[in-house]
Formats: sequence, structure tokens, C-alpha cells
Amino acid sequence: MAEDSDGRHDAASEGPPWDGLQSAVRRVGGGESEGGEFTRVDDDEQPSAEASEPELLPEDRHQTATPRDHEAGGPTAATQPTPGGVAAGASSDPDAASGGIGMDAPESDEEAPLGEHIEEMVTRLGIVVAIAALVSIVVFPVTKPLITWMWNYVLPGGEAIDPRVYQPLELIITQVKVASLAGLVVALPAFVYESYVFMRPGLYRNERRYYLASVPTSLVLSVVGVLFAFFIVLPYTMGYFQSYTEPTADVAFALGTTFNLLLLVMGYLAVVFQIPLFIMLAIMLGVTTREWLESRRLLFWGAFAGIAFTFSAIDPTGIVPVIVAITMVVLFEGTLALLRWTGN
Repeated sequence: MAEDSDGRHDAASEGPPWDGLQSAVRRVGGGESEGGEFTRVDDDEQPSAEASEPELLPEDRHQTATPRDHEAGGPTAATQPTPGGVAAGASSDPDAASGGIGMDAPESDEEAPLGEHIEEMVTRLGIVVAIAALVSIVVFPVTKPLITWMWNYVLPGGEAIDPRVYQPLELIITQVKVASLAGLVVALPAFVYESYVFMRPGLYRNERRYYLASVPTSLVLSVVGVLFAFFIVLPYTMGYFQSYTEPTADVAFALGTTFNLLLLVMGYLAVVFQIPLFIMLAIMLGVTTREWLESRRLLFWGAFAGIAFTFSAIDPTGIVPVIVAITMVVLFEGTLALLRWTGN
């Protein structure tokens, strides 16, 4: 092996011609066949690379070739540097390799302490409760004529069956409950929106569109659920109760007890009618799939029946729990059928 005047070995005489590469060490003592010491050549002593030569990668991002690469004739495509100085197939985001947010997370997503998440969640829930309370206060002054209209429509005997008041505050408490139902109807879409704001930093742009579109949809479904309960479920239910009692006793409906049942059914169905929205949103966000829901439909039917029969405490006849359970199953299966028909 020949040695030049600076002590560097000329590698061109043997081995592959690595043109343009400089030795990183040089001999400082001894001859070519003798032992000696070597020293590292400083960066300022090495000549600068030509502009036409490829740019070398920094040490912390250098991809070392494996013995298999040399056997195949060079580095594999996965470790070859790209024009930007990054190996092909490697992530251009250092956070992706270090367990950070990486390229798969939304740009606005960032880590935060658990305490901040809990505090923000409590704040969002407080906003929902405040909206419900505000709506209830606004509706309260018109609850008396609203109670009279609801009573005359739902009760099959009309004005002939007057409500009975058995407690001093029974009328006022019933007014508060009616106003609270209005607050619940408005609070449901408010809850959907506040949950969207809470999860917005972790959502992609298309997922944000889904959530924003679900806010007015939630309001519409809430109103439909209340109307379905008031115009269809409750008249049938109250007629059944009256026919069940009349052969044995004179019917005297208490105002508070009767409205407890009316408002509970309407509020419950306002929430039940959110089932299609929850299913569509879960599928759009990739939480579940239609096939997964269909394969476990019997489990959902059992859960619906168990939830619906919580009404047995106020309706021992079982007519209301059966109607609510059937409604939940129909909404569940109807949503899946719609998704199947549209190919989603």
C-alpha cells in the first residue's frame, strides 16, 4: 500500500476506487511496515467537498449498512439517503421515533397533564349545566298554561279529568320539572358541542366536520324524541292505565305523580333518540364498524331491555318499559340498515 507525502495511504492502488473520500487518520510515527501511532485528522485539515459531491448525513442520523447490504452490493433502499439528507423509509419527524406525537397525529394535538384535562372536562360540563338552568329559568313563567295543555291532550278523558294536588308545593315542583325538560332538550346538543371542543385538538379536520354536523342533528333528534313520546307513546300509555283502573275504582290522577311519568318518558326518549347519532359518529370516527355492531346485536338488545326496564319502578304494569325497549331496538337496527343500504 503506497503512502503519500502527508502520511495518508493511497487506497487507489488496491480495493475499490473510493474517489473523493479522505482518510480520517494519519500515521505520526514509524514507516510503512513498522508499528506506529495514528492521529485523527481535524475537520479543518480535510479539504472541503465539491459542490457536486453528495451531502453526508450527520452522525445522529447516519444509517449504517449491514453485512447483508454489502453482500447485495450496497445499502438497501430503506437505508439509502434521500436528497434531503434523510434515509428513505425513515420518518422525517424525530418525534415519531421517540414516541412523540409524530406524523399520524393532528397538528394541534399536544400532550397535557391529566389535571388540566380533568379541569377542562369539569368546566365543559359546568357550561352544559348552566345552559340547561338558563333555559329552564326562561321557560318557567309559561309552564302553567303548558301544563294545562299537556294534561288535556295526554289524558284520554280531556278536561273532564281534572288534576288533583295533594301537597302544598306540588304545582310549583311540577312547573320546575316541566321547565327542566326544556332545559334538557337544549342541553343535549350543547353537551355534544362541548365534548367536541374538549376533543378538538385530537381530531382531524374531517372528524371535526362530523362533530360539528352532529350538534344540530342532536337537537333535531331530541325534539323528535319528545314529540314521539308526547303524541304517540303517552296517549296510548295513559289510556291503558285508565282502562286498567276504571273497572275497579274511580280514577283521580295526581298532578305531581302523573307529570313525573310524562316528563320522565319524554326526557328518556329525547336521550334514546340520540342512538342513531352515536352510532353514526362512532363509525365515522373509526371507533367501531357496522359489522362489529351487527355481530353483537343480541348483546345490545339485552342492554336496551335492561335499561328500559328501569321504568318498572314507576310503571309496574310494564307497558312503558316494553315501548321504550322496542323503540331503542328499532332505532339501533334502523341505523344499521341505513348504513348497510348506503354501503357504509
